Amino acid sequence: MILKGNFIWAPELDRLEVREHAYLVSEGEKIVGLYDQLPPEYAGQPVTDWGEAVIIPGFNDMHIHAPQFVNRGIGYDVRLLEWLETYTFPLEARYRDTAFAEQVWKRFLNRLWATGTLRFSAFATIHKDAAWRLMELTEQAGLRALVGKVNMDRNSPDDLRETTEQSLADTEELICRSREELKHVGFILTPRFVPSTTAKLMDGLGQLGEKYDVPVQSHLSENPSEIQWVKELHPDIPTYTQVYENFGLLRKDKTIMAHAIYLSDGEQDILREKHVLLTHCPFSNSNVSSGVMPLRKDLEEGLWCCVASDVAGGHTAAMNRSVTAAAALSKVNWLSHPEQRHLKVTETFYLATRASGAFFGQVGCFEPGFDLDALVITPDPVDDLLERTPVERLEQFLYDGDDRHIAARYCGGALVEQPFR
Repeated sequence: MILKGNFIWAPELDRLEVREHAYLVSEGEKIVGLYDQLPPEYAGQPVTDWGEAVIIPGFNDMHIHAPQFVNRGIGYDVRLLEWLETYTFPLEARYRDTAFAEQVWKRFLNRLWATGTLRFSAFATIHKDAAWRLMELTEQAGLRALVGKVNMDRNSPDDLRETTEQSLADTEELICRSREELKHVGFILTPRFVPSTTAKLMDGLGQLGEKYDVPVQSHLSENPSEIQWVKELHPDIPTYTQVYENFGLLRKDKTIMAHAIYLSDGEQDILREKHVLLTHCPFSNSNVSSGVMPLRKDLEEGLWCCVASDVAGGHTAAMNRSVTAAAALSKVNWLSHPEQRHLKVTETFYLATRASGAFFGQVGCFEPGFDLDALVITPDPVDDLLERTPVERLEQFLYDGDDRHIAARYCGGALVEQPFR
């Protein structure tokens, strides 16, 4: 495959690469090279010329709740725990009906495709069959993902509470089945958060993680009342982070923790040593009044961070909106903490592409050896009236673009059409 266009990507937080009117050559899933002139050995090969379009890496959403997709934008006048009890849990109980689940999953995957999210890590629900169907449909859609059956055996409604033994058995079955039947969608251990998982369940999940070498995702230090609740449940363990560590759920290089707003220095040390990916969810943190993650400070402390949507705490799955919201919230934090420089939108763009893509490996850059994941961005007709640089066109798309401005989506070296009609 040979693509021609204006390529923009961020290989590092403080570095943006721009290659205008360049040729990208890929073989299979991998990028071979990016050239100002097409090498002679490719002469005569078909070239897809996207003209003045801007081509960027696909977005990776590393914290999203697939079942909550139909609840986005609802109930944000209450705080986190009340929001879960009032809106989230009653909805998630409906996913015992796999027919209902399938209807949602198809719409969910279509929306991710439309907005340019090509890879993601999703929470499903406690229901094994619904989780498996999401994995199957994601594979069918041509997207790449990690999907987890949620684990909950305490402090949850009766119709969303499992027995510890069944939760572990269902989890192990999905780990094995996904490895046997799927190629591009993997399983990720998903204890919802410490308050909803007993010590026995967390210990069992930690053992499954070690046995099968699978990644882990959960929530960490999202809300002050949640943190206090964890202290009451585990008074013998000093911090929220250490609860996960104690049960083997901070797997080095293989763990995603959402939010992480209120971290002690000691917790930062553990998360840095374990190389845990922290997902900053700006819309969710403001919608349910959780707080402001000190993102610049965390990055300067050497923590691995990215930007995510957290639908339905976040009200949109469009990652370009989360990119600009992260920059905006960083400015709000800077006003209160002027010693913490705010982040530029090109930096938060990096956090939604290369920083998050690193969890999948060589993803999020247009460099040799990386997977070809790309979005072709065409300008809005009104923006075509003035001459703009490729970077300015990128900025306009991040702030005000939508699916109408994405002309094509490539994932793992293949053009991906709308999955479900």
